[in-house]
Amino acid sequence: MDLEARNLQPSIRADLLVKIREYKSDLNNLKGALKRVTSINAQQGAREELLESGMADTLGVSADQRSRLLRATERQNQTTDRLRDSHRTMLETEELGVSILHDLSQQRQSLLHAHDVLDEVDNNVGKSRRTIGGMMRRMDRNKWIIGLIIAVLVLAILVILYFKFVH
Repeated sequence: MDLEARNLQPSIRADLLVKIREYKSDLNNLKGALKRVTSINAQQGAREELLESGMADTLGVSADQRSRLLRATERQNQTTDRLRDSHRTMLETEELGVSILHDLSQQRQSLLHAHDVLDEVDNNVGKSRRTIGGMMRRMDRNKWIIGLIIAVLVLAILVILYFKFVH
């Protein structure tokens, strides 16, 4: 109960902590009274007291003590039930947290794998760009060579025609 009360809002917490202290005090008083009543010496003293003061007074006090003890026991059982519920909730929350951490770990692994794949793709794209660049340079060079060959052939045809018509 004490732990549960400490987790509540401050306005509610103070009242509950005061009540808990009162309940603990009542419980300790009742435990002491119960020990006195149940002990052998206390039983003998109680018997003598019953004989001296009369049974009616003792039964009234005993009934009052019993009712207080029953209320305290009931409160203690309720507190125990709340603690069990809190513990169960804590275990469920812990299990959920472990599950979330496991999922996050798997997602991290997926992201790392995707990062590695993207690095590999980037390297391949770089190689492809260099290969295409080399092919473009060879294509440009081949165009210049073909153009030069065409120019030489046209010049050769013109020289041949010149010599054929001039001579």
